[in-house]
Amino acid sequence: MNVCIYGVGAIGGWLGVHLAQAGCTVSAVARGTTLKALQTAGLTLHQAGVVHNVQIRASSQPTELGVQDVVIIAVKAPALADVAAQIGPLLGSQTLVFTAMNGVPWWFLQGFGERVAGTRLQTIDPRGDIAQGIPAAHVLGGVVHSSCSVDAPGVIRHHFGNGLIVGEPSGQATVRAQGWVDELVRAGFNASLSAQIQKDIWYKLWGNMTVNPISGMTGATTDKILNDDLVRGFISTVMLEAKSIGEQLGIPIDQQPDDRHAITRKLGAFKTSMLQDVEAGKTIELDALVSAVRELGQLTHVATPFTDALLGLSRLHARGLGLYPAE
Repeated sequence: MNVCIYGVGAIGGWLGVHLAQAGCTVSAVARGTTLKALQTAGLTLHQAGVVHNVQIRASSQPTELGVQDVVIIAVKAPALADVAAQIGPLLGSQTLVFTAMNGVPWWFLQGFGERVAGTRLQTIDPRGDIAQGIPAAHVLGGVVHSSCSVDAPGVIRHHFGNGLIVGEPSGQATVRAQGWVDELVRAGFNASLSAQIQKDIWYKLWGNMTVNPISGMTGATTDKILNDDLVRGFISTVMLEAKSIGEQLGIPIDQQPDDRHAITRKLGAFKTSMLQDVEAGKTIELDALVSAVRELGQLTHVATPFTDALLGLSRLHARGLGLYPAE
């Protein structure tokens, strides 16, 4: 199987190493220091005290890599428009595009969403460029339950978690979706097929739409965030707003915020991906995590005053650092 990783950061690199070791022909679209590192030293993964290194083909030009069986998009959401504009040469009529990303994807309401089904989310794909560049027929949704970080360009460190959830946006149990799950299992991942991938996306978002931006603003690890009674109370109120939105969309969450906090606490003290981006001076994916939730609230007529406050404060902070587009 020919697999191309578009975005060889923490998650993309982790996936790429294991797929290459499982026998896939792995390539990557990369730029700058990451491209140079991949071309000279290959892709390296530190996991469970073992160092894995694989040689992959890397290029800044998708035309040099050709049509793939699977393209894994593992970039942060702000880079997605550029990916959509460049991905065409990798796509054949049967190519799968697996989205291994955080937050609400551009295809979230395609064939799903009760009365708002089919709506294009303005906060994610305002002009429809992403949907045009990555046709819906290619897409397989994904949810990643793993924590990884980048030690250096092309050098990835795995911290915990091995879960991958795969699902068709339509909710159908297709042969191609099961085939990709099987391939991921062969590569050593704890992969499963979802009957409703939007619900899995929403549940993961329910936990990280608050802790991520708060960590980015404060520099605090997850344990310190949840140990502050006032901050935890604020987070819980935002989560209740998101829970109400999910109910209107047909993806109810059968938990209370404290149930999810208990799960997060079990992971110990760690830096969220957004805090890692802030520390590295990278653009943050605030729209996919928070702006889209606010928009979905507007579409479903659910009031979101606390989500609005979280968005306003976090984007003001990010703009001050040059990590979010100016108004």
